[in-house]
Amino acid sequence: MAYDAHFRIWRGDDSGGELQDFTVEVNEGEVVLDIIHRLQATQAGDLAVRWNCKAGKCGSCSAEVNGAPRLMCMTRMSTYAEDETVTVTPLRGFPVTKDLVTNVTYNYAKARQIPAFAPPPGVAPGEYRMQQVDVERSQEFRKCIECFLCQNTCHVVRDHEDNKEAFAGPRLFIRAAELDMHPLDARTDRVAFARNTQGIGMCNITKCCSEVCPEHIKITDNAIIPMKERVVDRRYDPVRWLGRTISRRRD
Repeated sequence: MAYDAHFRIWRGDDSGGELQDFTVEVNEGEVVLDIIHRLQATQAGDLAVRWNCKAGKCGSCSAEVNGAPRLMCMTRMSTYAEDETVTVTPLRGFPVTKDLVTNVTYNYAKARQIPAFAPPPGVAPGEYRMQQVDVERSQEFRKCIECFLCQNTCHVVRDHEDNKEAFAGPRLFIRAAELDMHPLDARTDRVAFARNTQGIGMCNITKCCSEVCPEHIKITDNAIIPMKERVVDRRYDPVRWLGRTISRRRD
């Protein structure tokens, strides 16, 4: 059964903006993105919104719905009461381009810093062999659709813009963990990279990133905490420290 819903949509650009009120029809089974499209078609033809697949797999339609970071295409209107005001705003963690569209270039810039997979020497493509348990371990991280909801909700950068210079964020931590846990990756400096360049030590494992992940990746438990443990093991383990000290003295 159709009903009229009250929506508040943020309209503006990088110079500023405000919430605007709309009354719009909602039909049974619709999601928030359906309503945004109806607003574009009937009341706000210049409303800017980023979307692509409408199936929860491209990560394009990220926004904040009633303050919660969500994919609009996966947020059903039945989640909210018919008399409830639904407020849709752009991701708070990134600069606004226009209306609900934000500039997420930061994430791609950080991604380019990560050293690529390094194949093992003497093993040609097609000759790689892995245990199934290793495949399954990294497969979880490959489910990431780069919606950047985890990046947006991480308070290290959400509330402290100046931290972006030294902090990569949860989406990039799972990429670093995936490569470091890969049994065929030949690089040995990924833990040092996570510590010195990505700023993994700034994460205080509140698990807010895991809570908003639409793919239900256990970002904190399966990626960030293991990487933090590896940093501690390799940097602060007394036996490793002694080995490094002796090696430096010999040099």
